[in-house]
Amino acid sequence: MNAYLLVGIGLFALIVGAEALVAGGSELAARMGVSPMIVGMTVVSIGTSLPELAVGIDAARSGSGPLAVGNIVGTNMVNLLLILGLSAAIVPLALRRRTIKIDLPTIVACAVLLWVLAADGELTARDGLVLLAVAIAYTAVVLRVELRGRGDPGATDIEIEEDDRRHGSVAWDAGRLIVGIAIILVGAVWLVDGSVRVATDLGVSEAVIGLTVVAIGTSAPELVTTMVATVRGDRDLAIGNLFGSSIYNVALILGVTALVAPIGVTDELVNVDIPLMIAVTLVLVPVFITGRRISRAEGIGFVTAYLVYLGAVILFQA
Repeated sequence: MNAYLLVGIGLFALIVGAEALVAGGSELAARMGVSPMIVGMTVVSIGTSLPELAVGIDAARSGSGPLAVGNIVGTNMVNLLLILGLSAAIVPLALRRRTIKIDLPTIVACAVLLWVLAADGELTARDGLVLLAVAIAYTAVVLRVELRGRGDPGATDIEIEEDDRRHGSVAWDAGRLIVGIAIILVGAVWLVDGSVRVATDLGVSEAVIGLTVVAIGTSAPELVTTMVATVRGDRDLAIGNLFGSSIYNVALILGVTALVAPIGVTDELVNVDIPLMIAVTLVLVPVFITGRRISRAEGIGFVTAYLVYLGAVILFQA
């Protein structure tokens, strides 16, 4: 099959699979009366990060480690600049105190930790265990804080209405979740295979393909989920999805991937791309702290910054 067609089919499968997974998983969580932030930070975040996991594992097993790492770095740039910026540009984002005290420091810490672990040119199984431990610890803290605050106003302000619940069942939602996972896994294989072939044909490095084509493609579930949540007014779900996904991409996805097979990391990723991701997370600190909100102007600035970054990556490799 033509490499470009394979990439297109793979991306489409990832989007369809993630949509089925997120829809089924979110409704299962909402049936239990879980708060929207917990849904966003856990079920939806992990669900929308499955494309990155599937791509990472397949890339690592095929010896394309730079594609796996480039995909995570590129995806987080998409999440924190493009998608977060678009969401704020539509409606300014108000931030919870917990987001500033827990989520923001964790995002920065994960980016710095990845840089330190990748400095020797490889993410080993030991590195994977360290990253996975961070993901587990973060999840435990988030669940503890959210469950302790369930009595607060607005803690559970987004649930599936009773009429909606009667239209589905646990079996139906679980079935959509399982089918979504299966589609994602197949789509990831196609995407990685096609992307590697395209990189070879064009003489472009696998890291750059991961930073651009694959990163934007595997970020499609986050983009769709966040935009829908933003338009519907489900702000906690939108914010939780983006922050949770960005943290799990580094800690959980790369952690599990490194346990499957060692991941090679190029000098360009260590010296340029990962430091850029760290810089983006540091830029978020003053933006988040100032007024505890992201204004429409700041959102537009984020989108502009991403377009400049994308153009620089493409131009630098031209």
